[in-house]
Amino acid sequence: MLLHGWLGSWGIWQQTMATLGESFRTYALDFWGFGESGKKHPEFTVSDFVSLVDQFMEQLGIAHAPLVGHSMGGTVSLKVAIHHPERVEKIVVIGSPIVGGSLSPLLRMAGFGPVAFLAYNLPIALRLGIRLFAPLITAAPDEWYNMQERDLSRTTLESFLFSIASLRQSDLRSRLHEVTIPTLGIFGTGDNILHPEQYKPLQAGIPHAQIEIMQNARHFPVLDSTPQFNRLLLDFLEAGDDLETLTLKEEWKRRMR
Repeated sequence: MLLHGWLGSWGIWQQTMATLGESFRTYALDFWGFGESGKKHPEFTVSDFVSLVDQFMEQLGIAHAPLVGHSMGGTVSLKVAIHHPERVEKIVVIGSPIVGGSLSPLLRMAGFGPVAFLAYNLPIALRLGIRLFAPLITAAPDEWYNMQERDLSRTTLESFLFSIASLRQSDLRSRLHEVTIPTLGIFGTGDNILHPEQYKPLQAGIPHAQIEIMQNARHFPVLDSTPQFNRLLLDFLEAGDDLETLTLKEEWKRRMR
């Protein structure tokens, strides 16, 4: 299960899905208010997205699965593991805030109503700002900007505001000890959307967590260093598989041929 970040959509995972699809049945969903998902929802907080993941899995008959989340999606993944531990086999968090205060000042400001209203209702200025900052945010600025331009057009004001406001107020440190499943944290040293040392509270709360620091990545390792990212992800997801799991994977690959 692949979960996107703020202002994103499932599209960020296209290359990842192509890689994982050789060994796994892979799902990527859009949070309420983003991408192709429904826009008529009463709330758009991190807790609502936790509920969405649980409902999505229930509707599709997915008893449990690894969760892979980027940025806000990683925070959601950890909260799913805390509140619905039976759902989650493994967790991968990528550039995700454990403490909401670690977000950059610009993102924290977006969680205040007047700022969000101005940003959302001045789309030309917002897109210009994204275009100008793109080379500082990712090593693939054109690809990322094109995705952001598409995804912004499908984001509601309510989801724009309430999701980042709830993320800013998040602090998972007091409950991370409840996460006992295999956990991987991937962080880029050049991240300027999130403080790049957010791996420290993750590791402090989940001592068994595997931490990977990507030297050539910023906030989007999936775009900045795709081959290395895919290798880390596959190695982690395939590690420790028992005979039954390996047999199921081989059966899945046989059916897909």
